[in-house]
Amino acid sequence: MGGLTASLASRNENKLRELEKAMPDWHLELLDAELPPETGRSYYENARAKAQFGHERAGGWVLGEDSGIEAEGLGGRPGLHSAREGGSDPQWLLRELRGIENRRARYVCELVAIDPDGGEHRGTGIVEGRIAEEARGSEGFGYDPVFVPEGQERTVAELGNKWKAENSHRARAARALAASF
Repeated sequence: MGGLTASLASRNENKLRELEKAMPDWHLELLDAELPPETGRSYYENARAKAQFGHERAGGWVLGEDSGIEAEGLGGRPGLHSAREGGSDPQWLLRELRGIENRRARYVCELVAIDPDGGEHRGTGIVEGRIAEEARGSEGFGYDPVFVPEGQERTVAELGNKWKAENSHRARAARALAASF
């Protein structure tokens, strides 16, 4: 599968950089188009809709991605609405969890690749963990300063981009996607 060039149906340069590290055999470029709104009932539906939209516009290989953070103490919120509900603001999540004892959470990522012939390939990645009491660290983006992966004491932002490239929900989804070929 080495040397693939694909459009990433996203406008998020942070996700592009993270996926480039997680998928070193792929050359990814952001799709230069306004994406349709995310209306799916699952990460998979949203990722698939983005990939299909991109495939209709650009052809070739297109990668769609949807991801979020699910906090048990908030009934799974923000989940599918992570970017919209909290604006990917770690301080928002800390405020929402104020006074809530259950801090278990998980990061979820769904990747869907549409190949030049319209075939679909998919990979899911999940990282279990908890939400810290305060934001810590300077690497990563979004909720990384407050998410502590299971088995770790530091947040993803403290663990750093090298750790993320190998262990994040996107890295896990990328490995699952590669295994689907």
